[in-house]
Amino acid sequence: MTQVTGLSGNEIYCLALKNYAAGELVVGNSVNSMGFLGGIAAGVNNILGGEVPQVTQAIHQGRADAFERMVNEAKGFRASGVAGVTGELRNFSGSTEFLFVGSCVHAQTAGGRFFTSAGGAQELYCHMDAGYEPIAHAFGNIAYSMGVAGGILGALKTLGRGEITEYSDIFNKTRHVALDRLLQQAKADGANSVVGVRTTILPWHGIHEMVMTGTASFHKGLPADAKTNPLTSDLTGEELWALSTLGYAPVKLLMSTSIYSLGIVGGFMAMFKSFTRGEVNELTSLIHDAREIAIDRIKKEATAIGADEVVGLKTYIAEINNGLVEFMAIGTAVRKQPGMGVQSAQLPVHAIAAEKDTWIDGDFGFSLDRKKE
Repeated sequence: MTQVTGLSGNEIYCLALKNYAAGELVVGNSVNSMGFLGGIAAGVNNILGGEVPQVTQAIHQGRADAFERMVNEAKGFRASGVAGVTGELRNFSGSTEFLFVGSCVHAQTAGGRFFTSAGGAQELYCHMDAGYEPIAHAFGNIAYSMGVAGGILGALKTLGRGEITEYSDIFNKTRHVALDRLLQQAKADGANSVVGVRTTILPWHGIHEMVMTGTASFHKGLPADAKTNPLTSDLTGEELWALSTLGYAPVKLLMSTSIYSLGIVGGFMAMFKSFTRGEVNELTSLIHDAREIAIDRIKKEATAIGADEVVGLKTYIAEINNGLVEFMAIGTAVRKQPGMGVQSAQLPVHAIAAEKDTWIDGDFGFSLDRKKE
């Protein structure tokens, strides 16, 4: 019968260069309900703030079940692996569907272990060419809340100007817990690195869930201790490939959050100034200070782990409340490492060309100019 694959023409071309042929599209899903008891337990933990373990576990298990079904379907097609794996979480009338979709690939030569990879096949090509052999699509998550108690304490502190450490601590802790869980899965799979890490934070039934996904991989040139403490990177495939040509290896994905308050007095001053033209000095100072705190934490951690540089640093800023701002910094610490290199003299354009949607329908919000993620 005719084969149906989710891989694009560029992806198929890139995989062919690595001696893989495209196979069937595979899907795995699981529709779950939290249940009455889980809802009550989550509500109690919400008062205290921090992680809501019952929700974390329910979401993780739903993902794991859906992922396993996708893998089993791929093995039924005798695939060598699944490329371009994507995961989604959808809500339907109080229930949640966990969905994984990917495309089988078939090796043109015998041997090799079955693998799954996060992200697209173009990124997978870059990883493989830089020596990172894929093992498994890995994910770590945490469901969390700032809580009522932490909220009250933080609210009192917003009357003054400065960092709200209670908020900063909760946000920093939850982000690192998700990363630690990602690493635990990678270690269990025998990986010494997790590349192409992507982070998503979404509201979920009154709380927030953060999930980190990446491709657990093995690189022969990494230090021996990387197997007990896998290296992590959120660099794109082409960035990782380019740095590998220069002899760099990722050390660790670094994250830092600073929650900062303008304070009630500064808030009034900024409000009055907004009626006139010119710089609002209070807001300028607030955002500058929050940025400096977050980036300083990144620098200190990078120095402590012996990194040469932090590359691909991205910064995000959002107003949580009136006068309360979250500043997030995230980047990858790298270090010169013997044995780093690439197999090809240059990347083919097919590995970096962005795909475009070709179905145009206003009801679905598609646009010809929108790039495929």
